[in-house]
Amino acid sequence: MALAGLVFIVLLVIAAIAAPLITKLLGAPSPNLINTDALDSFGTPTGPSSEHLFGVDPLGRDVLSRTLYGARVSLEVALISTALATFIGVVLGLVAGFFRGWVDSGISRLMDVLLAFPALLLALGLAAACSLGDGCAVSTPLQAAGLATIVAGLIGSALALARGRREMVAASLVVVGFGLFFTLLGTFFTIKIEPGAGVVIFVITLVSWTYIARIVRGQVLSLREKEFVEASRSLGASDARIVFKEILPNLIVPIIVYATLILPTNILLEAALSFLGAGVQPPNASWGAMIAEATSVFDTAWWYMLVPGLALLFTVLAFNVVGDGLSDALNPRQEG
Repeated sequence: MALAGLVFIVLLVIAAIAAPLITKLLGAPSPNLINTDALDSFGTPTGPSSEHLFGVDPLGRDVLSRTLYGARVSLEVALISTALATFIGVVLGLVAGFFRGWVDSGISRLMDVLLAFPALLLALGLAAACSLGDGCAVSTPLQAAGLATIVAGLIGSALALARGRREMVAASLVVVGFGLFFTLLGTFFTIKIEPGAGVVIFVITLVSWTYIARIVRGQVLSLREKEFVEASRSLGASDARIVFKEILPNLIVPIIVYATLILPTNILLEAALSFLGAGVQPPNASWGAMIAEATSVFDTAWWYMLVPGLALLFTVLAFNVVGDGLSDALNPRQEG
């Protein structure tokens, strides 16, 4: 099953990348081309035919072309948001699990706050706000985050000085530097998240990194007590060396597995946001938006919902199957 899912994903990626070439070879029009001549005499969509293999939508646009280009959107949003969420989650999970104390408490409370909100409701609210007008200005949040980071870095420096840990002082000063950077960035530049795929990526990343961070934190809390870490520490290895040379390599397998498992969830979240009108903006094709448009004409144009619906179903199923296969292959102790 995992191999079949992998084959489907490979074919889907190829189809998404080569969408312009495929539509040209099949003689299908571009996805945003409105052709009223493709409608019947009553102005309703026509079904599959030699000219339009999967039929047309209520505006006369080719469903096959829009499905192929919709695959581009789904994969782009899911892959980028999953990569960003994984990076943020790994970094914060490593920091929280290794240093513990007030650092762990602060990051854990932040995760608790984000996890307390229903993911779809939070994503829908943010996406709806950022999809109106010119998008969301994020300068003020950057300033607030920068000031909070500066305060946290200064507190960390004071605690490290009190304990005589010079490495921690240096690390805390780096944190202060990042805080200054974000504060100045928010002060002198107005940064906006424009409506469209960028909003969806931002929202999905915001609600997804907490899951990776919690998993990584738990793994690090266990690994930091292992004998090989104690041996490295007794040999005088720095905290940075222990984290990047001893702990991080042992996290590669669970990171890959869990990133693969949250990827189909992110595909569904993008489709849900687009279905509710807060995702990818028209006329760009999105499977969720296509399903939403098809609900009003399902009784007369069933193919318009069936084609993107099946594409979404098989894509999510394939990624789930591959994720389960990777989990079994990379964690054989969990079998049985």
